[in-house]
Amino acid sequence: MTLVLLVRHGLTAATGSVLTGRMPGIGLDDRGREQARTLGARLAEVHLDAIVTSTLQRCQETAAAIAAARDGNKVAVQEDERFAEVGYGDWTGQPLKRLAKEPLWRVVQAHPSAVRFPGPDGESLAGVQERAVAAIREWNARLGPKAAYLVCSHGDVIKSIIADSLGMHLDMFQRIQVDPCSLSMIRYTPLRPFVIRMNDTGVTVGSRAADAGAGKATERGRRGEEDAVVGGGAGG
Repeated sequence: MTLVLLVRHGLTAATGSVLTGRMPGIGLDDRGREQARTLGARLAEVHLDAIVTSTLQRCQETAAAIAAARDGNKVAVQEDERFAEVGYGDWTGQPLKRLAKEPLWRVVQAHPSAVRFPGPDGESLAGVQERAVAAIREWNARLGPKAAYLVCSHGDVIKSIIADSLGMHLDMFQRIQVDPCSLSMIRYTPLRPFVIRMNDTGVTVGSRAADAGAGKATERGRRGEEDAVVGGGAGG
């Protein structure tokens, strides 16, 4: 039974305003760095056999912060381009408000399995799911059935992995929320995957103050999904 921890990168200065996609030089801002440090502290004593990251800067910085927080179980960060952001093609670098007026935007929301983003570098969302799930399966085989490892990736990529584990059609994955620097967990067994945690941001719900904080965190997640066009109307 292999345990996979899926972490979305932390916030960037462009979060919620621009679809940065695979643009270079998009690193964490102060909020994102604090998110990564906090998550690293939460996971410091969790045994990990590997830390794998997207090749993009914001994920590399998040993964590095998680690795730096570890105490006795030091793990080197490895890169895998199959966990990189969706190739948004001509949409890359565009303001989200402008993209929301495009006819393709509604298709992305309602029928993402049919979408290929425009331009020579545009990727299909079905292709994203295929390469991300294939990467997970390969890492599972490489590390073995008793391994636990962490993957730092992007909203739509993580959502596609979770949807596959839940047996959901890709057209339903807009229903999955993956906030910046959230933690999701999947246990893979020979029979089937089990999703045991989704979108854990460390918010405790129960008191009035905590509930209000959770609401604000969710709204920030909806506004802040700059690198995932599918979920919440602004990205996943």
